[in-house]
Amino acid sequence: MSKSKIYDNESISSLKGADRVRQRPGVIFGSDDLEGCQHSFFEILSNSIDEAREGYGSQIEVTRFRDGSIEIRDYGRGIPLDYNPKEERFNWELVFCELYAGGKYNNNDGEFYEYSLGLNGLGACATQYASEYFDVTVVRDGFRHTLHFEKGVNIGGLGKEPVRQKKTGTIQKWRPDRDVFTDISIPLEYYQATLKRQAVINANIVFLLHDEESGESFTFNYPEGILGYVRELDNKAGISSPVLFEGSGKGRDRSDKPEYKVKSGIAFCFNNEINCIEYYHNSSWLEYGGSPDKAVRSAFTSELDRQIKLRDKYKGNEPKITFTDIQDSLILVASSFSTQTSYENQTKKAINNKYIQEFMTEMLRSKLEVWFIENKSEGDRVIEQILINKRSRENAEKQRLNIKKKLMGSVDMINRVKKFVDCRTRDPERRELYIVEGDSALGSCKMGRNAEFQAIIPVRGKILNCLKAGYEVIFKSEIIVDLIKVLGCGVEIQTRHNRDLSAFDLNGLRWSKVIICTDADVDGFQIRTLILAMLFRLMPTLIEKGKVYIAESPLFEITQHVKKEEHTFFAYNEKEKSELLAQLGAERCTIQRSKGLGENEPDMMWQTTMNPESRRLIQVMPADAQATLDTFDLLLGDNLAGRKMHIEQDGHLYLDQLDIG
Repeated sequence: MSKSKIYDNESISSLKGADRVRQRPGVIFGSDDLEGCQHSFFEILSNSIDEAREGYGSQIEVTRFRDGSIEIRDYGRGIPLDYNPKEERFNWELVFCELYAGGKYNNNDGEFYEYSLGLNGLGACATQYASEYFDVTVVRDGFRHTLHFEKGVNIGGLGKEPVRQKKTGTIQKWRPDRDVFTDISIPLEYYQATLKRQAVINANIVFLLHDEESGESFTFNYPEGILGYVRELDNKAGISSPVLFEGSGKGRDRSDKPEYKVKSGIAFCFNNEINCIEYYHNSSWLEYGGSPDKAVRSAFTSELDRQIKLRDKYKGNEPKITFTDIQDSLILVASSFSTQTSYENQTKKAINNKYIQEFMTEMLRSKLEVWFIENKSEGDRVIEQILINKRSRENAEKQRLNIKKKLMGSVDMINRVKKFVDCRTRDPERRELYIVEGDSALGSCKMGRNAEFQAIIPVRGKILNCLKAGYEVIFKSEIIVDLIKVLGCGVEIQTRHNRDLSAFDLNGLRWSKVIICTDADVDGFQIRTLILAMLFRLMPTLIEKGKVYIAESPLFEITQHVKKEEHTFFAYNEKEKSELLAQLGAERCTIQRSKGLGENEPDMMWQTTMNPESRRLIQVMPADAQATLDTFDLLLGDNLAGRKMHIEQDGHLYLDQLDIG
């Protein structure tokens, strides 16, 4: 191999940082769609918030431009951009061109940022790499510093000129790149909601939003922070007055882990008309909660249960309250900070620190105990309302179960539906049902899934063609009846043959997504079509409401061999395979045709087919009813001539999906 060839390979390798963000934005931002684009904005905003929270600048200005570009201006100390003798590089390279570099890694010592939102050292660099252009202006140390980037590449180096301006600060303006994100049109409502949340959590910061498209400007500021926000939500209509609990502590997640600092504020009141619970950590909105949510649930449930027993309010052997009964009348906003944080992923939607959970649970439980002592009349009203919620819930559940028994024949899904594997959560907004092909796929999916919210039911062989079969035959099919029972929403037809099954009710659907998962071969495609035909004939509303999805499975597993390391990539069709080989270097890769789902390793199943952050789902969208019927008739019906013509005319479009070699 010639020296020039070796030089070329090294040169390509040096661009990996930018390529990793630009070609795999989902790894950093959670997705390559609008949600990922929004997160790239939040990464830059986070850095300005961290600076203001440390006491440098009390105002942050955000401008939304018509063309999708964004500007964030703060009045902090200004990002250091000059030469760094310790690293022997310019700081602008470290901040904007180096992943996992920044000034927030010693936050446990309180050296620069004690409680940091932008902690992972990815934000500024990752957003810069994902931008069509990215401009930086920094005023500090008597100079104005400027940088300009285009598609991750710096143009012109660091500009620097002296200024007499005493105010310091940073201006960053960029346009998210359409080559990276599928959508960059961040709506005005997202900026409004995000800046309002940050104003709530950061009481001393004023957020200004300028919208070029509408010509409007907005100001967000909550001097009382989370307590003021709870007052706003309560609107003086609560059954208890808004109150704020605060505390701080030090601890560790494990005995061999370092000690870190935690502080927390929890504002709440009880209201029998409005309920709202929001969690924040280091200013980041925790959409899925994690440790704070577990703490709130545990503390409120245990202390309210204790107070009810002290007042002897339970009747006889009445079951104790659940958090659902409390949540129905609770307005609560929790804001916690820590010098070390374990986020579930880069998008910071949940945290899982054990000590934070323990600290918040104990703080809340002890302060609630004092609150009930000092506020007896309000406490009595709260307990009465919680018991009303509980008994109403129990009565509704009894009524629902009676109806279910009447219409469904008291179906015990776990015992009566063969090989159905349920998930733990009972929340229908989170539950997902995978309909998989055969027992072998059941095994690999079961080991590869997230058992918290993903359930599985296998179909054994090719199911009945519901397009051609009569209802009497359909409802004698065990697998079809099992699928109907597991879905839980009944069927949309009236016939004596389904009298043991309930009438259709979308509210009875137990799943947020119904995902058809079959092999990427001819048999798999046919099974997928048969399942879709069943849903279309018996419960078409599921398709109309966008509840049905198809899980794509990869056709090729490509392994790149670099020195002694191996990196695995997946291609879902021939085109992707060719693009990956060109990108990775075909001579360094081995290609393996992906096996059937049942032969895949659990890790591969999770990564390619079941992980919400990396899987590919095709939503089955509703179409004209007659057109849909014609399509099913073409694929599954008696129109043999039409099917033959379809294969002759369009078969070549599907060749890369079939194993013809």
